[in-house]
Amino acid sequence: MTARAKTEPASPRYDIAALVEALGDVPVVTEPVIVRRRSRDFFWYSPILAEQLKAVAGDIIVQPRDEADVVRTAAACAKLRIPLTVRAGGTGNYGQAMPLEGGVILDMTALNAVLWQKPGVVRVQTGMNLLALDGETRANGFELRMHPSTKRTATVGGFVAGGSGGVGSVAYGGLREPGNILAARIVTVEEQPRILELRQDAAQKVNRAYGTTGIITELEMPLAPAWPWIDVIVAFDTFRDAFEAGRAVALADGVVKKLVTPIAWPIPSYFGSLKAACPEGKAILVCMIAEPFLDSFKAVLGGRGTVTHEAPSQEGPGQVPLYEFSWNHTTLQWLKTDRSITYLQLLYPHDRLEETVFRLMEQFEGEVLPHLEFIRFAGRITCSALPIVRYTTPERLDEIIRIHEDHGVMVANPHVVSLEDGSRHKRADADQLGFKADVDPMGLLNPGKMASYVAVR
Repeated sequence: MTARAKTEPASPRYDIAALVEALGDVPVVTEPVIVRRRSRDFFWYSPILAEQLKAVAGDIIVQPRDEADVVRTAAACAKLRIPLTVRAGGTGNYGQAMPLEGGVILDMTALNAVLWQKPGVVRVQTGMNLLALDGETRANGFELRMHPSTKRTATVGGFVAGGSGGVGSVAYGGLREPGNILAARIVTVEEQPRILELRQDAAQKVNRAYGTTGIITELEMPLAPAWPWIDVIVAFDTFRDAFEAGRAVALADGVVKKLVTPIAWPIPSYFGSLKAACPEGKAILVCMIAEPFLDSFKAVLGGRGTVTHEAPSQEGPGQVPLYEFSWNHTTLQWLKTDRSITYLQLLYPHDRLEETVFRLMEQFEGEVLPHLEFIRFAGRITCSALPIVRYTTPERLDEIIRIHEDHGVMVANPHVVSLEDGSRHKRADADQLGFKADVDPMGLLNPGKMASYVAVR
C-alpha cells in the first residue's frame, strides 16, 4: 500500500507529517503492518538477536524513484533530525538494515537500472536485483565475479553495503580485494546533501558499513567471463576426505570454479530436494565448475568420492540453484525445520588451515558442525566457515567464539548489532569512521550500527 500520510505517526519521536510535506510527491508507505514487515531482515538466524530486535520498526517507508528523490529525502531527514536506514532486498542475517531508532526506511529498489556496461565492467543503480543484473550482463558474455547465496532476492547495493564475499570468492576473493569494487556514487546526509564519487580504494568506505557511510545510489562493478556452470555434489566417507578433495580443487588454478564447499554430516540431511544426492552418513563437497573444465575437475578428484549430482546450474522460477545450499543458505536449509540451531562466521588461518579445522572439529564434536567455504584471502587459499551450532545459552556461544579466537580463527560475530562487535577486528575501520563524520555528521544513517561514532546533532 503506497499512500500519503493522513494521520499522526505511531511514534511521537519524529515529525513525520513535516517530513511528508517536505518530500512532496516522493512515494511513501505509512501502513504500520507494512512498515513493520519492511523493517525486518533475517536477524532471527540468531536466537540472541531474535529477542533483542523483535520490536524494532521504522515510522515510514520512503520509496525514491531516482537520485533526485534520494537527495530530497536526505535533506529533509537532516533538517528534521530524523534517522534514515537504507534498505533494499532485506536479505541480511543480523539486522544490518533494521532501523534501531525508527525513522525513515529508504527503500532503494526502484533505482534498478543498468546505466552502462562494457567488457569486464558494469555501472548500475544500487537497487537492482543481482539475478536480473546477471541476466543483463550475460547477454554480452559477462557475469558478476561473486554474489551472495541470496542472489535471487538480494540487490547489488545491499551486497556491497552488508556483504563481504560469497559464491565466486574461491576465485576472486572478497569484496575488499583490490578491483572487486571499482566505484561508488553516494549521497551525503546533510541539510544540503552532496553527491560524491568514490573510486578504487576510496569505494571501500561504503563496503560492509551497513549503510552508515552515505546513501549509495550507483556502483561500478567488475565482471568475469560468463561460463556455463555445472553443479556438482561429491559424497565422501569422512569430512576429512571432503576437505582434502576440496582443497585440491581450490588450489587447481587451471580449473575454473565458483564454489568449493565441504559440508559435514548430518547437515546434508536437511537439504530437502537434494536428499537423493546426499547419502546417509556421508560428508559432501558442493561445487560449481565451468563446463569446459569438468573433466579436469574430475581428474583433480582422482577417483576420490562418488559424484552423486551433476547438472547445469539453473536459476529460473521454480528451480533451486545449488548455491542456495552453500554460504549462509546452508544454515537456512536447517532452520526451515529446526530453529534450535544457529551459526557462526569464521575465517581460518591460511598457514594452519587443516590443523585448526580438525582440532576444533574434534573439540566441538556434535556441537559445532563443520561447513567450510574455500576462498582466496589476500592471495592465499584458506577457508571461511559458517558452521552449524547447536545452541544452548548465550554464555556457551560466547565461550565457543572465545575458543575459536584462541586458536587464531577470526570470528565475525553474527549475534551482535554493531559493526564493531561483529567485525573480525572488533573495531570500526578507521577510514570508514572518519568518512562518516564527513558524510553523516549528525549520525542519522542507521544509528546504533557504527557504535563508536559520536554524532553532532
